[in-house]
Amino acid sequence: MRFIKGFYMALGMFCGIPLPFRIWDKELMPVMVTCIPLVGVVIGVLWWGLASLLLIPTLSVMMVAAILTVAPFLLAGFIHLDGYMDTSDALFSRRDYVDRVRILKDPLVGAFAVIMVVILFLLMFAAMYSIADMGRYLGLVVAICIISRSCSAFSILTLRHMPESNYGAMLAKNNGTGGRVFVIIIKLATMALSVLYAGFIGFVVVFSVLVGYALAMRTVYKSFKGVSGDLLGYSLVMGELCGFIVLALLQGVDIIWF
Repeated sequence: MRFIKGFYMALGMFCGIPLPFRIWDKELMPVMVTCIPLVGVVIGVLWWGLASLLLIPTLSVMMVAAILTVAPFLLAGFIHLDGYMDTSDALFSRRDYVDRVRILKDPLVGAFAVIMVVILFLLMFAAMYSIADMGRYLGLVVAICIISRSCSAFSILTLRHMPESNYGAMLAKNNGTGGRVFVIIIKLATMALSVLYAGFIGFVVVFSVLVGYALAMRTVYKSFKGVSGDLLGYSLVMGELCGFIVLALLQGVDIIWF
């Protein structure tokens, strides 16, 4: 029952899908964090289902690509995109630590946020256009969503948090090794299923999400001396972007796994 409630809390916080009622229990916050990868399952399956429905010959590839570009951010309630924009503003300001934190928490949108979100959507649209045009390995969309959120959950459960972060309670009161082991199992299982589904291409796509997330998290972790919700959102978006770019590049490639 605790796990189900924690999963429902995670859906309410990290998913934009309307829920019939709200549950919030501070004691279940560590369980909620552990369930974040399962939110990726829900968002990924819905995204994959939408892509499968749209990829019919009568629809314009450009329109399909546009819808698939917007879909993940809409399904997530734009929470990760908000973190991506806030972090971009602070990170690329190249100010000292105090000013970076101030900019990170500033609700106003700055120039760097606008520039980076335009770049993000251009790259995402290009990737979605290639994927929609070829329509191969669509199931890896689910894997990308799960892996990126597994990385976020693992970061919350293992990394030092910023003193100014709202995630302090989650990090200070984590559920020990159990949650970390669960997240690692989900991550490994997703990688294995990706390989079974798409062979070496599945492995490369999933690995690119891990690398993209790790590099983004390393950058912001050093710059802000810890993690926060915004930094997690930034890293998740960057990891997924890497995954979709690689998936788009490999659309026309046939590689057999030996």
